[in-house]
Amino acid sequence: MTPFRRVAVPVSPARWWRARTLHARLSLLVTVAVGAAVLLVAAGAWIAVRQIQRHQVDLELRNDAASIAANPAQWLATESSRTRDPGGRPGYERGGHRGREIGPCWQILDATGAAAGGSRTTLPVSDTARDVATGAAGRPVQEKVTLGADDYLMLTVPLTGGGAVQVGMDEDPGDRVLAAFAMLLAAGCAAGIAGAAFLGRTVARAGLAPVERLTAAVEDVAVTQDLDHPIDVRGDDEIARLGRSVNAMLAAIDASRRAQRTLVEDAGHELRTPLTSIRTNVELLLELERRPELAHRLPPEERAKLLADLDAQVRELATLTTELVELAREEATRETIEPVDLADVVSAAVARVRIRAPGLVFDTSLAPASVLGRPGELERMVVNVLDNAAKWSPPGAAVQVRLSSDEPGWTVLTVTDSGPGIAAEDLPYVFDRFYRAPAARSMPGSGLGLAIVAQTAGQHGGTAAVAAGEDGGTVVTIRLPA
Repeated sequence: MTPFRRVAVPVSPARWWRARTLHARLSLLVTVAVGAAVLLVAAGAWIAVRQIQRHQVDLELRNDAASIAANPAQWLATESSRTRDPGGRPGYERGGHRGREIGPCWQILDATGAAAGGSRTTLPVSDTARDVATGAAGRPVQEKVTLGADDYLMLTVPLTGGGAVQVGMDEDPGDRVLAAFAMLLAAGCAAGIAGAAFLGRTVARAGLAPVERLTAAVEDVAVTQDLDHPIDVRGDDEIARLGRSVNAMLAAIDASRRAQRTLVEDAGHELRTPLTSIRTNVELLLELERRPELAHRLPPEERAKLLADLDAQVRELATLTTELVELAREEATRETIEPVDLADVVSAAVARVRIRAPGLVFDTSLAPASVLGRPGELERMVVNVLDNAAKWSPPGAAVQVRLSSDEPGWTVLTVTDSGPGIAAEDLPYVFDRFYRAPAARSMPGSGLGLAIVAQTAGQHGGTAAVAAGEDGGTVVTIRLPA
């Protein structure tokens, strides 16, 4: 049986980078940035020093060549003691001492290109140098030559009347200086990169300290579920803005949770009343079924009234349940937003309410109006407004329904009933959930209809308002963006 072998899967750079913590990534970025800057500065410094050194060498060669060319006879007389060893090796001195010549070495060539004299070190006469001496090349020539184990930079300059001056300079001292400078720069770069790594960790720790405090505070909220105490925010930087945004989010969550709790408590209270009544009536009917001898205590007309009361309570309970579901509807379960002809929606709503209120006259004036919205929700909103108007209007009265687009950018729906109107002290609360004015508590209803109207209008970018009519009654105005 072949043993199982684990195959190492290479990790991509992007995956490796994402696996690092923000602290490590920030430290690494600072280290790389500072290290790259140090390396660039060091490379630039070394190149600049090398260029300056080469320029100085070239300048020195040209100046020495110009000095010798100005008076070659005097230089030959000064250096007339030049000797060579039998093998023509450079660097030979009387007494057998061989040593390195200090400063540039020079040599004068005659018109034929032969060496006429010069410093102790003999410079080679190349074909290019001979061409300068014989006049074949009329401009100075610079070239690199090797003398023994050393590299020289040699300049050949033509003389007036024929011949040439050769000046050479050893490059090794300059190369050694450049090498030593490069070593110093390398040590400085290593120290700079190490310092950058330390600085990167320090900067990351200091820069991310507010983020870590914010993270700890948010994690504490997640564990304790305590939304009453906001996160401590200091300053006006980006982290402070994030902290304030988190506080705003926590406040919104707390408000939503309080609203949900209030809705559940209010719903429980509102559901308890019809359920208690239904339970009492059902228990009475069951008792009569179990004990027929007590049936005479409930006359047929009372029994019919009891059943009608049960039917009304069940309908009220069904309506209340539907309205609670509508209020608590999640965004994901809602209809898709689409262009809607609001006139058609209002017409359909009026047709539905006419069936439930046949004794009323619905006076409609509907102008074509298109809005973006959810058709089903908009129709339920209009139905709730019309139901409220029908509930308060006496038999034979008229309910006026107007739809217009006279306001630029807005579509306005107004519904005016013929009822007694709403008291001024009740107007600020008519859109609150489960709020019922004292005059309305004796009439059927859950107190959620107008709350759903306000919620639906707000979800569509509009507003809902209630006011007293000029000739009595109540005017409900809904404004939606066109």
